[in-house]
Amino acid sequence: MKLKVYGDRLSQPTRAVIIFCKLNGIDFEEIRIDLLKRQHLSPQFREINPMKQVPAIVDGKFKLFESHAILRYLACAFPGVADHWYPADLFTRARINSVLDWHHSNLRRGTVTLVFNTVLGSAFGLPLNPQAAAEGEKILSSSLSTIESIWLGENGKFLLGSSQPSIADLSLVCEIMQLELLDEKYINRLLGPRKKILQWIEDTRNATAPHFDELNTILFKAKSKFRGQSSGQKYGTKSSIKAMLSSKM
Repeated sequence: MKLKVYGDRLSQPTRAVIIFCKLNGIDFEEIRIDLLKRQHLSPQFREINPMKQVPAIVDGKFKLFESHAILRYLACAFPGVADHWYPADLFTRARINSVLDWHHSNLRRGTVTLVFNTVLGSAFGLPLNPQAAAEGEKILSSSLSTIESIWLGENGKFLLGSSQPSIADLSLVCEIMQLELLDEKYINRLLGPRKKILQWIEDTRNATAPHFDELNTILFKAKSKFRGQSSGQKYGTKSSIKAMLSSKM
């Protein structure tokens, strides 16, 4: 039976899983779970993932949720996946796992807190919390510094000194791309001074072309929609992170 991937492309972990499948020729059926319509709370989806979060997969009779677990499973279960994504070497895998474990408590925590309390909260009918947004920005800034000094501190284009991307690169870069939903002032403040981060994003984008841009298109559309709703104005969909990547060269 064909692999089923349940998710919403507005979700950064969903994008990582779909990009991985497309890159590695994994045949799958994408089933959209519209977060803004609360479809993740439906009884039908709770049968797939009782945690009521995306992404989730069904492979035959096997159900799995949590994006990092999904990426590990896909890398191991499907033939033809290049070794660099999740190398067979035990020590390299352990180091990749350390980045992924760190991600959820640090980078993801900062990104989700900041984006939700500046943009997405309103889309879900919830009040924005400037104090929480400030705390999220603080966590995010610290996390970006950690990526620069530790995870990108070795020679190599990608995390942990690798010459090719792993599932950790894909997951973390998709997380950072969620910042496209923010005002340019946040993006400039957080990413403007970080040339190493910007180069790593560009390298990962190039290594995952054309699927990276295809999946992230939703962010540019959503940004215009959310801004229009909040101000009554119409905005273009030019990517501010893309603009940074172009200007740094």
